[in-house]
Amino acid sequence: MKALRFYAPEDVRLEDQPEPECGPDEVKIRVRNCSTCGTDVKIFHNGHQNLSPPRTIGHEIAGEIVEVGSNVSTAFQQDWSIGDRVQVIAAVPCGDCYECSKGWMAVCANQTSVGYQYEGGFAEYMVVPRQVLKVDGLNRIPENVGFDEASAAEPLACAINAQELLGIEEGDTVVIFGAGPIGCMHVRIARGVHKCGPVYLVDVNADRLKLSAEAAAPDEVINASEVDVVERVMELTGGRGADVIITATAANITQEQAIAMAARNGRISFFGGLPKTNPTITCDSNIVHYRQLHIHGANGSAPEHNKKALEYISTGQVPVKDLITHHIPLDDVLSAFDLVRSGTAIKVTVEP
Repeated sequence: MKALRFYAPEDVRLEDQPEPECGPDEVKIRVRNCSTCGTDVKIFHNGHQNLSPPRTIGHEIAGEIVEVGSNVSTAFQQDWSIGDRVQVIAAVPCGDCYECSKGWMAVCANQTSVGYQYEGGFAEYMVVPRQVLKVDGLNRIPENVGFDEASAAEPLACAINAQELLGIEEGDTVVIFGAGPIGCMHVRIARGVHKCGPVYLVDVNADRLKLSAEAAAPDEVINASEVDVVERVMELTGGRGADVIITATAANITQEQAIAMAARNGRISFFGGLPKTNPTITCDSNIVHYRQLHIHGANGSAPEHNKKALEYISTGQVPVKDLITHHIPLDDVLSAFDLVRSGTAIKVTVEP
């Protein structure tokens, strides 16, 4: 079979590999879609501390079961059959640590990840490891949801986790930094699930703003390369500021601007991680103090969020089909990385 193998930064190869064998506590799937994200591009260029090469990468996965291990039904009380359509979680909690026992699986102390410690989905076939099944991380795809849509459930799950922490209320004014696929998903969750008020989408790339605005239809787009974002948000809100701000980008300045534009009792999500070489910001602590701001981190999801993501896609609360702008065959997988890197696509999915 064909698989995209990471050997070292800038050394990623599409190779012929033996089909993986399914163990007694595992499930084997035929990968139908594995979508791409900015993290894949980062791995391509820089690797990752949790990734042990050589490794098949790719973590936004949907496929069809072709083999079920002999112990699966008894070990995990799960009834899987050949032909079942499934979505696979990416962040895999251990299920045993203090955080997991508290129900905080998104911040499991022993988290592992598909495409990092386990073989990923840029391949024709993959084995869903025992640990995924242990935490109920293999999910049935609803009948009205396509494989491509289901592969977008993993990033959608991360956005769902972040917004649940924020406690968005009906009518809240929301600002989202970052006009990528995650930014579009944040717009749709805030509206479709939490019934927020006006949503403002911010980016520095005019072409990306235009592309995403056509899909997500925010109430206004703000080009941060042309205007003072904080000043513009204050104008739009009559000087009160935004109730909710989500920084879905790896730019330090957006986190500083989020604090500056927050309304009293505002909630902020530092959703996009900053570069490890420059992870600090300047925070006016008095603004946080006097406005009684709430600042949250959010960097992943729990298995339950993946199930919610599939439900929101199926019910139409959060559509994703139109956000998938490119379908790329596995033979041309490296072009998918180029599309993500260039910012000329919203969501790019690979079809083995």
